[in-house]
Amino acid sequence: MLNKQVNGMKILLTIVILSLTVSSQANEKVTSQPLSIIYGFKEANNKSIYLSDEQGKLRIKVVDATKSDGYPSVSPTGKQIAFYGKYDDHNTWSIHTAEIDGSNMRRLTNVKNVWDSAPAWSPDGETITFAREYKNVNGDWQEEVWLMNADGTNQRQIKALEGRAPEFMQDGRLLFQSKASPSQISIANIDGSNVIQLTNDDTNNMSPKISPDGSQIAYLSNRDGNQEVYIMDLDGSNQKRLTFNRVEEWDPAWSADGSKVFFSSQNVHGFYDIYKVNKDGSSIQKILNNGSQSATVYQLNKSYLEKLVKTRQK
Repeated sequence: MLNKQVNGMKILLTIVILSLTVSSQANEKVTSQPLSIIYGFKEANNKSIYLSDEQGKLRIKVVDATKSDGYPSVSPTGKQIAFYGKYDDHNTWSIHTAEIDGSNMRRLTNVKNVWDSAPAWSPDGETITFAREYKNVNGDWQEEVWLMNADGTNQRQIKALEGRAPEFMQDGRLLFQSKASPSQISIANIDGSNVIQLTNDDTNNMSPKISPDGSQIAYLSNRDGNQEVYIMDLDGSNQKRLTFNRVEEWDPAWSADGSKVFFSSQNVHGFYDIYKVNKDGSSIQKILNNGSQSATVYQLNKSYLEKLVKTRQK
């Protein structure tokens, strides 16, 4: 297993060096290949953050801050990641950031017995949105949408919104799922105003992800009796089911070119595997074992990636 990982890292380093060599722009700093997926990988009793190619042939560990790291997201510059880690016997979930090579790890939120999850970067990389869940003094479950500066300062709740899984759109608005039972997919301004509800039925619609070109949304729904992956147009029209399974699907994410959707599906070992499916619903394939909470990588900082590979080879 170790030899396979080392060989994989050598191949990756070769690809990175070649991409640097053939580049005609001396100041080019980022590349979208060969690694296009970031996800949580379960090994033994720990879950760490890994990068992988779309075929699952190359994968490399980025960071293991806690015993349960997940919900990774790469910054627009390709230089940093945001993710959550769990503390206090998994009762406290906190948002962290780190460089893409795993260095300079920082814990940004630190509220005991609160679940902070699903961080996502703004298009300019200056702001991170995330979900916060907890029981209030009356024992009622709270689902809140929060913002903070990328360095963890100026943490503030968007009080007009209740829900989870927030994600920035390219125009600066937020895509999220509402708290309302059943939950629905909506879009809102960053201050919580002008909420546009895209789904409207008596089932749960969750975990929305915007496509690279901004024209479609991938999401989860149990409207047909099982939690499956769907896509729809940005205005909520043309809703289409992509998966047909006996187990629940989770964590939809688009491929970098927008032609496929990644998702997690329960396996026989009590965890998940990561699959991909064409956006027309054809050609479902498993690509990663024991993985979940995948996210799209659109670009990676070359110098940091090369440093990461060299570090992991030692």
